[in-house]
Amino acid sequence: MSRIPTTFDRLRADGRTALIPFVTAGDPAPEATVPLMHCMVAAGADLIELGVPFSDPIADGPVIQRATERALAKGVSLNDVLDIVRRFRADDDTTPVVLMGYLNPIEVMGYAAFAAAAREAGVDGALVVDVPPEEGHDLVTALRAAGLDLVYLLAPTSDIGRIERIGAIASGFVYYVSVKGVTGAGNLDVAGVAAKLTEIRACIDLPVGVGFGIRDAATAAQIAEHADAVIVGSAIVGRIEKLAGTPERIPDEVGAFLTGLRAAIDEVRHG
Repeated sequence: MSRIPTTFDRLRADGRTALIPFVTAGDPAPEATVPLMHCMVAAGADLIELGVPFSDPIADGPVIQRATERALAKGVSLNDVLDIVRRFRADDDTTPVVLMGYLNPIEVMGYAAFAAAAREAGVDGALVVDVPPEEGHDLVTALRAAGLDLVYLLAPTSDIGRIERIGAIASGFVYYVSVKGVTGAGNLDVAGVAAKLTEIRACIDLPVGVGFGIRDAATAAQIAEHADAVIVGSAIVGRIEKLAGTPERIPDEVGAFLTGLRAAIDEVRHG
């Protein structure tokens, strides 16, 4: 069993909303990621979403695409990402880590081999953007056999039928994309998000995280009123990009940003 359900159970008992930051593994350099992960936990992250660099990141906006390019330029592979998690686990055996990426690198490794290697490294789940529920049987089977969760995306355009299909196979949590478009795009419609979450929860008995378009403490707090988790990616990766030439400054900058998000989220309590 992964660490994800235990984490959400604890947060629910405390009436708190999870904070899930996203960073691209190996950006701006492979050696920078593990210290950054520890810094994010110290700043209040409850789970970490770790991006696996891929040459054609179709769901990601330009900020995260550039992060992927920087990591690929350093030669970061799926095996390197697993090694990053392994090194993170040397000092943190509690915080869940979800890999976010695309199917091709997993297919190259092989589903069973990937699941076993991910489990051994300390990964808790995977969000594979380009695997629809209708085509995910083999991957689901391999991950379940290894005790890992498969997180799925839902969108504003997801109808009841698709929500139900994802609910039948997803585990850990589901990730609601709050805007139409790629990461970092669009403006939040909080009322629309709240209405969609009600629709999703009528079909799926899993925590629901909300991401895409959360840029600051104010929007994080607005989403925290309705979601089980606030997921923040482009706003973090953009800060990393600005400091790519001075990587020693990245942990403090990202940590300060997450501390502000954590404080804003914690002002919203759920009964």
